Amino acid sequence: MIRPAVFADLPAVVAGFTTRAFAPPAEGVLDDARPRLGAQFDFAEVASAGQVHASDVAVVEAGGHTPAHDGLVTSRPGVLLTVLSADCALVLLADAAAGVVGACHWGWGGTVAVVVRRAVETLEGRGAAPARIRAYVGPCISAEAFEVGEEVAAQFAAEHVVRRPDWPRPHVDLRGAVAAQLRAAGVPEGQTEIDAACTASELDRFYSYRAEGGTPGRLLGFIGLRGER
Repeated sequence: MIRPAVFADLPAVVAGFTTRAFAPPAEGVLDDARPRLGAQFDFAEVASAGQVHASDVAVVEAGGHTPAHDGLVTSRPGVLLTVLSADCALVLLADAAAGVVGACHWGWGGTVAVVVRRAVETLEGRGAAPARIRAYVGPCISAEAFEVGEEVAAQFAAEHVVRRPDWPRPHVDLRGAVAAQLRAAGVPEGQTEIDAACTASELDRFYSYRAEGGTPGRLLGFIGLRGER
């Protein structure tokens, strides 16, 4: 399990990113994985999102499932937010001074739909200040592995599209696009940790939908606030 260094000095914040070993790719495994995460970190309530590759972010005050959203925000201690991926970027956000955290799933569709801006705006609505927000971008597919069609590449800024003479099609730097949106939303670069691991090339540690031809396994990003309200 990966524990982001960017939150290490914030005792009220519990955050992490699971590896392949935590949740084997079996049917219904996520129904077991989320409660295990909650129990491991002493959270009685665990929240999840429907993840439809869009930009809607929900504020939640309790555990349970929120469909048709790709991001969750809470200011309630004792609620663990969880999001899933198997190549997409998972982003965890926290303003410990304001007592608010967020978790987002950012596939390329959500990235183009500027879900990061929605997430930061939602945190602001709960008292956060962008200059205080810390962010962690978890392992995701790298630009070297993320080949796309021209129609997808056209939806990204040119600086996030990578072309090489030996590549027949363009590739997209998903991490770079997410980082740029965080900066545009006011989150300081020095308060953003971007994991360099590639899910598609490190199959001993991660699941990859693309590299495995549609893996049933998923990785979980999670974040929550300790204590009782």
